Amino acid sequence: MSPAPDERDRIRAAMDRILAGRAEHSNGALTIVALALEAKVPRNALTQRHTDLKNEFYDKVRNRGGTPDSEQRLRKQIRRLKELRAADTKEIAHLKADVEALVGALHQVTVENNYLRQQSAGRHSVVRSLPAHTPYSM
Repeated sequence: MSPAPDERDRIRAAMDRILAGRAEHSNGALTIVALALEAKVPRNALTQRHTDLKNEFYDKVRNRGGTPDSEQRLRKQIRRLKELRAADTKEIAHLKADVEALVGALHQVTVENNYLRQQSAGRHSVVRSLPAHTPYSM
């Protein structure tokens, strides 16, 4: 499908409307998607055929001191992901410490249990030792 002869003109007019805050066919966001909707052209018209107009649009957005909405969303998502990663790292550190403490406690209980078994084996007492049972063998 070949581009419409007035495609570049429609894109430039849409660019002017969006930058002026007078969008008619889109939400007016400072994105290529909104620009394509505003110009009533497919998005690939900007990403493949008219990359110069796409770059011009982004340059104008940056020159007016604004950051494109897509970039703002991505920066916000990156910030959120970094926070989640930091929280996960902290939780993993706590879990590793818990594992070490539990392994230490298990070792101590095993040693005490063996000591008590040895102690009660030589005596005639009311307490009987149960056979050793390890349900979790590795």
